[in-house]
Amino acid sequence: MNFNRAVIKVGSALVAPTQEGCSGKYTLAIAQFITKCQQQGKEIILVSSGGVAAGRSLIQHGSPNLSLSTKKAMSSVGQMQMMANWQRFFDIPCSQILITQEDLADRRRFISIKHTIRIQLDNGILPIVNENDTIASASSSVGDNDNLAALVAQVCEADCFFILSDIDGVFTKDPNVHDDAVLIPEIDKITDEIYAMAGVSRNHLATGGMKTKIQAAEKAVENGINTYIINGTRSEVFASLLQEINPGTRFSADKDIITAKKHWLKHSLRSHGKIYLDAGAVNALINKGASLLPSGITSVNNKFEAGDSVDLIDVKSKKLIAKGISLYNHNDLKRIMGKHSDEIASILGHDEGDVVVHRDEMVIL
Repeated sequence: MNFNRAVIKVGSALVAPTQEGCSGKYTLAIAQFITKCQQQGKEIILVSSGGVAAGRSLIQHGSPNLSLSTKKAMSSVGQMQMMANWQRFFDIPCSQILITQEDLADRRRFISIKHTIRIQLDNGILPIVNENDTIASASSSVGDNDNLAALVAQVCEADCFFILSDIDGVFTKDPNVHDDAVLIPEIDKITDEIYAMAGVSRNHLATGGMKTKIQAAEKAVENGINTYIINGTRSEVFASLLQEINPGTRFSADKDIITAKKHWLKHSLRSHGKIYLDAGAVNALINKGASLLPSGITSVNNKFEAGDSVDLIDVKSKKLIAKGISLYNHNDLKRIMGKHSDEIASILGHDEGDVVVHRDEMVIL
């Protein structure tokens, strides 16, 4: 548990455990842990949920099923409550960083976020990140702060990622239902069996559940970040962490770390279209490390522009095999699909390159 820079994700159930706004019931102990880490020279980035939960009692709604507009209004006022709640525990200044899926998908914004956080850390400021619920649409929303925090950990180049929940970690069964459920302290590889153990969150204020926490862990470990799911409702777990004792479930970072750009392609960049490939192209991509040529394309779906991310799909199995950046738009691809690369210029009247998706701009799934 020896780390230099960590992202700590705190869920709504810890920030606003009741429907009466923010509380220090759990956040005080979390803030004390952050302060002790900073005193040891460690850098911390906090990803905090709770905007909607904090503003819930301030916006009249009259229904347990909230509309998107109502949630946005709650988030707008709740963000102020949440930030004030955190700031009161720290002598150092805190910053507020609100981001959306589109910010993470745009490479320039991605780098801008990275530089902003880096400067704040250099100046002794605690960055507090949350999804910008007020402006996020269904298409631009990450959807849950577990996965958002994993992407922030990538942006920040963190070496440790703590997901604070109201459960001790990953169990062999749902501990709320089965008395014989056993905590799994170490997970070296995230498999389908691990996902099968993930239960559904029973807390109505939470939006993630254990499944999204495992998804977030998978994103982080692929980027070489050791990840922990721990119980943030128990103050004693933070004493254990400071003594380098694992009080929850630890996911070991992958030794074969994929590049930052390919991790961004896989997890942050939203695909705009689908390109279907024949058996030869599938084999070349998966087994030969090749780029995608127009001759291996059988069909193109959806409208997209050159430079957009696209899904590459095996036409026979219908399985998604890769994602990448297309050098051609959908109209041009429909004209050159199935053709040899040396025919591109004569067909289109221009030539953006011999390949449709370059190997360096592609990640195999």
